[in-house]
Amino acid sequence: MGNFSIPPQVSERVTLLGQRIRVARIRRGWSVLDLARKAGVNRNTLTALELGKPGTSIGVCLTVLWVLGLEKSLDAVADPDTDVHGKALEASRRPTRAGKRRKTRNDYDF
Repeated sequence: MGNFSIPPQVSERVTLLGQRIRVARIRRGWSVLDLARKAGVNRNTLTALELGKPGTSIGVCLTVLWVLGLEKSLDAVADPDTDVHGKALEASRRPTRAGKRRKTRNDYDF
């Protein structure tokens, strides 16, 4: 990842997601190798995901969630309809209109 460092709040979220994936795997009675094979990834990659290593690709993460049947849990992630801050910013940039300008008699006065 080079010089890039993630904020502690993000690191906590990545770790929590990895823990949740691990719990889902264990509840299904699958070993790390079982889930890795089903997802088409290396066992070490799956272990890194479960440990919350931030360098694990989002593609691997989404594939593992799909194999676990949990991909629908992502539907609310970055949903534009729930982006209150973004919607407020967008609305503040919209031009305000008082209505369509009407022509007056003077507009035709040459």
